[in-house]
Amino acid sequence: MRDVLLYTVIRLVVLAASWWLMVQIGVGFYLAGIIAVLIAFLVSVLFLRAPRERLAGRLQSADARRRERRGPVRDEDADEEDALLDEDDDER
Repeated sequence: MRDVLLYTVIRLVVLAASWWLMVQIGVGFYLAGIIAVLIAFLVSVLFLRAPRERLAGRLQSADARRRERRGPVRDEDADEEDALLDEDDDER
């Protein structure tokens, strides 16, 4: 949870700071928001690789634990379609 919070807070701080700077420069309220989102995206991609990878790793491990608890997922429709195709192959 700490990784999620840290990554989110850093991105929000970068977003707010760049938006505030653009508004102070006089870019305009909405255009400053658009530019700030782009800047926050670029900063997160270029400079926040380690927190992003830690976050992704935690999400992946949580997903793996969830899948283990649920067990294998059976698609009954796919099984029925496979059976029909197998019957069709046997008739030929």
